[in-house]
Amino acid sequence: MRLGGRLAAAIEILEDIDKQQRPAADALKDWGVSHRFAGAGDRAAIGNIVYDGLRRKRSAGWLLGDDTPRAIGFGVLLLEWRETVQSLNEALEGDKFAPPPLNLDELQAIAARDPEAAPDPVRADCADWCAPLLQRAFGDEWVNEASGLAERPPLDLRVNTLKADRAKMLAELAETGAVPTRLAPNGLRIAPVDGAGRHPNVQSDPAFRQGWFEVQDEGSQAAAELVGARPGMQVLDYCAGAGGKTLALSAALENHGQIFAHDSEKGRLAPIFERIQRSGSRNIQVASKSAELADLRGRMDCVLVDAPCTGSGTWRRRPDAKWRLTQRQLDVRKAEQAAILEAASAYVKPGGHLVYVTCSVFDEENRDQIDAFLARETEFAPVDHHALWEERFPAEKARIDGERGVSLTPARSGTDGFFIAKLRRNF
Repeated sequence: MRLGGRLAAAIEILEDIDKQQRPAADALKDWGVSHRFAGAGDRAAIGNIVYDGLRRKRSAGWLLGDDTPRAIGFGVLLLEWRETVQSLNEALEGDKFAPPPLNLDELQAIAARDPEAAPDPVRADCADWCAPLLQRAFGDEWVNEASGLAERPPLDLRVNTLKADRAKMLAELAETGAVPTRLAPNGLRIAPVDGAGRHPNVQSDPAFRQGWFEVQDEGSQAAAELVGARPGMQVLDYCAGAGGKTLALSAALENHGQIFAHDSEKGRLAPIFERIQRSGSRNIQVASKSAELADLRGRMDCVLVDAPCTGSGTWRRRPDAKWRLTQRQLDVRKAEQAAILEAASAYVKPGGHLVYVTCSVFDEENRDQIDAFLARETEFAPVDHHALWEERFPAEKARIDGERGVSLTPARSGTDGFFIAKLRRNF
């Protein structure tokens, strides 16, 4: 397929996402099933246009003076694919599968607009109602921080130190261009793809099937590192989900001590069993029912709460979620987070730690939750987060509130958006 056919397909998929309010991954999968003639390269290019369009939906539409899928598709090629109006129209000329080229009205709109002079929410590529939340979180830097959440993400891997080391994996994955991560001591990074490119399918690599590494964002790896798990500890991962941080903690314990992996929604735990087997972890117990945790109350050295959240920190990878998010959903998450923090804190022993993590950048889900929890539970106190960060990641960049927590973002730390707060139970 030529660029015109790929653009037409991306516009069709963007229309489907918009009309059906469905996840982008589902829409792309269904399009691929019904268009089996499209090769892997075509599907990757179409997916890139779709995801770029969702990341830059606001600014791409603004550039053409419209918010239609057509405007977004054309706009993102101009903003992200280094196309010009001339090169784009030339590429579409004579392609019977291409959409109509840019018309006079669209050309005039583009000529009249300077992306650098766009309104702040447009440059931030966010919904109007999210702008105050981002302003509160980031102050004067909010537009730059929000636009960082609209960039293409890298592919990050965590080396499983129970079976391999980083030097071994760098040699194994040399053809992928993987390099050591800046923050995570056991991480590898494959740079974001450009244009119609695609990341290597690392999960088909024999090293993955042998359990030498897992796919995990560097921010998530850094959050697990800040938990401070050490051999011999008793650790509860209270919202374990598919087990990414559980496996990282198990490796940190070097298969000594014990990790208890729990999630209130049993279905989220389904992938963890195969992952445990592949990883070589022998110190993980999966507890799908709250009753199975009864004997752990007041006994844990550390309890990790990787709380359900809006996922605003992962908008680079799930840009469609950015536009589906509502104030009501945020309010529901806030109530869930408060209840989960309350329940999980009962398992921390005196002198132990409660670590609260979200993949959100909103203060309402982060610092506000810590403030409210500390007001209720006076036996807990925050650690010195400046000292915590310097101990683990000296000279690296993060947003740190010494009394409340650490915030990671694409613009500041080169990771997804994460918040980590560590509290000590004093009595």
